[in-house]
Amino acid sequence: MNTIRLLSAALLAATAACAETNAIKKSVWNGFEKLDFAVDGRAALLVQPKTPASGKPWIWRTEFFGHEPQGDLALLGKGWHVAYLNVQNLYGAPVALDAMDKFYAHVRQAHGLGAKPVLEGFSRGGLFAFNWAARHPDRVACLYVDAPVCDFKSWPGGKGKGKGSAGDWQRLLKVYGLTEEQALAYKLNPVDNLAPLAKARIPILSVCGEADKVVPMDENTRLVEQRYKALGGPIEVIAKPGCDHHPHSLKDPAPIVEFLLQHAPAK
Repeated sequence: MNTIRLLSAALLAATAACAETNAIKKSVWNGFEKLDFAVDGRAALLVQPKTPASGKPWIWRTEFFGHEPQGDLALLGKGWHVAYLNVQNLYGAPVALDAMDKFYAHVRQAHGLGAKPVLEGFSRGGLFAFNWAARHPDRVACLYVDAPVCDFKSWPGGKGKGKGSAGDWQRLLKVYGLTEEQALAYKLNPVDNLAPLAKARIPILSVCGEADKVVPMDENTRLVEQRYKALGGPIEVIAKPGCDHHPHSLKDPAPIVEFLLQHAPAK
């Protein structure tokens, strides 16, 4: 009877593995193999380097995969994986973080990726990067954020210098389960919830345009910088004079890549 049970369990495991393999769609992205698949019903992808670096380091783009990818491409060339999970229109809410938990577990088990990815948050992706890092500071090597939203009152709320986005604000209130009054008093925005990151001494790199009218620096990155330094956290800011919200990243991503290689070395 035990033998039958063991064989049945092995058969089920093999069947699940086969189903997973069949569910993966392979393609080529900028010369690298891209795997598209689903995790708990959400679209996900993983771009694989030609030769993985020791320990399989990876960078996790939390929003806008493929936009200004020069940093990602440079890391792929150095043996890193690039990952993405579609959690669009969830604005870093707990439901998004739950989905990210499942994705993290999946790529670690199925693809053997390293224990501590770099979280890469472009624009609203900053909410996902900061919030997941605060939930799991032991699972994060460092953060690279780019013109990041660090306070949803700034964007999409538009309660400060920026014009905000009325449609996104209403969707955000819904996914967070907050009234507007509750949202204005919310204390778990990245600007208010840096202590877990500082305690773990997670390095942060933020690249921003000084003239950003969508996600104003003073309400987001500059506030994080001030508060994170006060908590003893390591942070570097690259401010681009005269630059608005776009373009993201840097034409030459070398400073970004050097920061990530320094703070998230292959194990």
